Amino acid sequence: MNKDDKIYVAGHRGMVGSAIKRRLEKEGYTNIIVKTSKELDLTNQAKVDEFFSVEKPDYVFLAAAKVGGIMANIESPGKFIYDNLMISTNVIHAAYKNNVKKLMFLGSSCIYPRNCPQPMKEEYLLDGKLEPTNEAYALAKISGLKMCEYYNKQYNTNFISVMPSNIYGENDNFSKESSHVVAALIRKFHEAKVANNEVVEIWGTGKARREFIYVDDVADACVYLMNEYSEDQHVNIGTGEDVSIKELAEIINEVIGFKGRIEFNTDKPDGMPRKLCDVSKLHSLGWNHRVNLKEGIAKSYKWFIDTLEKF
Repeated sequence: MNKDDKIYVAGHRGMVGSAIKRRLEKEGYTNIIVKTSKELDLTNQAKVDEFFSVEKPDYVFLAAAKVGGIMANIESPGKFIYDNLMISTNVIHAAYKNNVKKLMFLGSSCIYPRNCPQPMKEEYLLDGKLEPTNEAYALAKISGLKMCEYYNKQYNTNFISVMPSNIYGENDNFSKESSHVVAALIRKFHEAKVANNEVVEIWGTGKARREFIYVDDVADACVYLMNEYSEDQHVNIGTGEDVSIKELAEIINEVIGFKGRIEFNTDKPDGMPRKLCDVSKLHSLGWNHRVNLKEGIAKSYKWFIDTLEKF
């Protein structure tokens, strides 16, 4: 990408999209296009086609998606599959029709099978059944990834896909109803500390293991790969390190300073037993993460406190 190329960041108000926008601005890119969901409904094909035909972006980061935690995925699978299928289909097809030089599709590590061998290599995609609690979201993301691959084969486009592991950080969603685990636990521990509660309850056994990557690291990897990578196979973005949910809770507790005890509600689901990405391909391409988990959680908690009135 040249510094004056027209770059469209879809989903710029979300956690990843906003971080990509910040990263591009930091690196001196001067022609960044953004639209809010009210200004451009990405599930509306006609509106998306009109936008691309008028703006003619050179590069596209497709970070827009409907996202949420286990509860949101269980309660609204129809909404998750419809919105995410429509967003990816409309944007990818419009990018093809309007001769976009390169598009990056952002997926999620939940695309891998529930009982996937660990760490999860890129080639393990579609080797088994998906995790039922987020199957609708995963199917939509797999479809977007495959659409990029098939368009490359048929139309000679340059559409690439990346699969970040569990992302957290600035501009995360701290909603009680739809947040992911890091944001949910930061809010729980903070509110318990403020209320001087004796207990924080956490869903599941605490034994499930997850890999977490700070959002600014994800954005840095995305910009790097947009400039350096042009193959069909998607690339995992992660740290190559995981922790149990119990260990995560203890780190968050240490950062926030809650004095009570932690209890695990084993009647609630754990989700996938383990999700750890194999990032050897990413490392071989010359990129490594910079922010460790405790540092990232401290940054996330500071952002949460600074913007508490939002929530």
